[in-house]
Amino acid sequence: MTTPFPFTAVVGQDDLRLALLLNAVSPAVGGVLVRGEKGTAKSTAVRALSALLPQVPVVPGCRFSCDPASPDPACPDGPHEPGPGTERPARMVELPVGASEDRLVGALDIERALAEGVKAFEPGLLADAHRGILYVDEVNLLHDHLVDLLLDAAAMGASYVEREGVSVRHAARFLLVGTMNPEEGELRPQLLDRFGLTVEVAASREPDQRVEVVRRRLAYDDDPAGFAARWADEEAAVRQRIVAARELLPQVRLGDGALRQIAATCAAFEVDGMRADIVMARTATALAAWAGRTDVLAEDVRQAALLALPHRRRRNPFDAPGLDEDKLDQTLEEFSGDSPDDDPDPDGPGGGGGGQPSPDAGPEGGDTAARPEAGEGGEPQPSGAGEQSAVRAAEPFRTKVLSVPGIGEGAAGRRSRARTAHGRTTGARRPQGALTKLHLAATVQAAAPHQRARGRSGRGLLVRRDDLRQAVREGREGNLVLFVVDASGSMAARQRMSAVKGAVLSLLLDAYQRRDKVGLVTFRGSAAEVALPPTSSVDAAAVRLESLPTGGRTPLAAGLLKAHEVLRVERLRDAARRPLVVVVTDGRATGGPEPLLLASKAAGLLAADGVASVVVDCESGPVRLGLAGKLAGELGGTAVTLDELRADSIAGLVKNVTSSRRAA
Repeated sequence: MTTPFPFTAVVGQDDLRLALLLNAVSPAVGGVLVRGEKGTAKSTAVRALSALLPQVPVVPGCRFSCDPASPDPACPDGPHEPGPGTERPARMVELPVGASEDRLVGALDIERALAEGVKAFEPGLLADAHRGILYVDEVNLLHDHLVDLLLDAAAMGASYVEREGVSVRHAARFLLVGTMNPEEGELRPQLLDRFGLTVEVAASREPDQRVEVVRRRLAYDDDPAGFAARWADEEAAVRQRIVAARELLPQVRLGDGALRQIAATCAAFEVDGMRADIVMARTATALAAWAGRTDVLAEDVRQAALLALPHRRRRNPFDAPGLDEDKLDQTLEEFSGDSPDDDPDPDGPGGGGGGQPSPDAGPEGGDTAARPEAGEGGEPQPSGAGEQSAVRAAEPFRTKVLSVPGIGEGAAGRRSRARTAHGRTTGARRPQGALTKLHLAATVQAAAPHQRARGRSGRGLLVRRDDLRQAVREGREGNLVLFVVDASGSMAARQRMSAVKGAVLSLLLDAYQRRDKVGLVTFRGSAAEVALPPTSSVDAAAVRLESLPTGGRTPLAAGLLKAHEVLRVERLRDAARRPLVVVVTDGRATGGPEPLLLASKAAGLLAADGVASVVVDCESGPVRLGLAGKLAGELGGTAVTLDELRADSIAGLVKNVTSSRRAA
């Protein structure tokens, strides 16, 4: 067994370690979401935590880790007779991003259930994680159907496995810990709110601290056991402190004054619902117990707010996480008056809470985040003008659905029709591999003609594996939305470029909500470039868009060829994800001999590959050449003006693309 890196040997990352320890003291806090760049010891710290947790008493032989003091009466391995239990180390179970539903919740033997009426159940990861830690690395990349199962288990403290009327239930209470790199995409709001605390981590910029990180890591890699032995005393001290804090926790008093500060803070920062208030109360109580106190002080409330509120303040993926600490201190001071039942608080608000604010924390609610304000009007620049400074995007607006025609088989999402594991049942087929969704009627129809030949004499239906039929279901998939944006001099009018950026920002927000990957290709001057390779991080695309300068010639053909190249590479990486190309241009092309002809040929390459496309026509002024509409025809797509896009009249554009292809 691999020796884990000692928790106490992690350099820096005080907020991360504190958040994990608070959950060890009080699992009711609700888990931790760790956000940060790669290589910041996120996974190392989480894996090291399990070694500090106290031993867990369990019923001998129970696969579901029942507590001998209060066994689960509905345990599939029960009922359990009263008796002494055994102790084992607390488990840390890792949920792979690509896990199947059966691997997470467990698998039921459908054949035995139908033929014999036996609940032959193989527990999944939720059962393994009961009374321990469930760790999801890259939790933002977890498939939607697994997220739904996690939400259900976290809300009910139990896991249910249903297969055509046969059900199994078992307890599933665990500490949920997730790590993610925001550059790879944001987390669904429903799951985000399920994490009690969130921590932003970043690599230190102090040379001495970075040297110490490298020194310790090299020492651990050379001799893991010896390195762990050198930190054994520190590990034992923290383990004992966790046990002492757990014993003290029931005695901690959360007075009315602290409760008023918690409620006022949540109201001042306009968080949704009441979960934030409850999490803050539990976190403040755990902080007091960790400090060895029986009273919750204002410093505990302040630290609890810094850990529990940042991820609940975000309204869309373009808002930066974080809190306005001046406003936090002002709120705590305003509601620091003692209740008649409260003890005095000598420290007052803003005392040393033991944690520092995230270095990336922005002002209140991310009001200065990547969502820009409306751009200013201005005079248009000539087509061949030099580079102009970046223009702020107009306010984003809601768009209707752009979808790819046909039925795909890509990753689950909310954009285009696809054959998926979840959705409405449209048919049945023989299973390819393990059976996951039984089509009961088709299975009975397949088995019925053979009952006499199989010697059936009783009431039960004799079912063999060849009779089983998999349900075919139709749902929605996520697509790759590739934006090809004209940043040349002909687009450099400030008002026009502001509107263009606002339209693209709106479509990016729509892509986030529909679980798409996005990419950004820009062209100007003499070439095109991939400003953002395909990614699930739409906020990264928004940042690139905001800083996009304009000016120079219009190499339209280069932009389309670059898009074709990006799609070719992405098709090798993820062949099942279908692309949608959104070209944002006025249709003009300059540079080189016959630039429009070159653009037409480049468009033909995309059309020949069957790529669905929409051209957002940015042409303005009294004289219009209609070049964007002609480009849309060459792409086999549809053109829409900026005004039509803003007026929510873009629905069904790709459907029209399909019609035009059929007519051709």
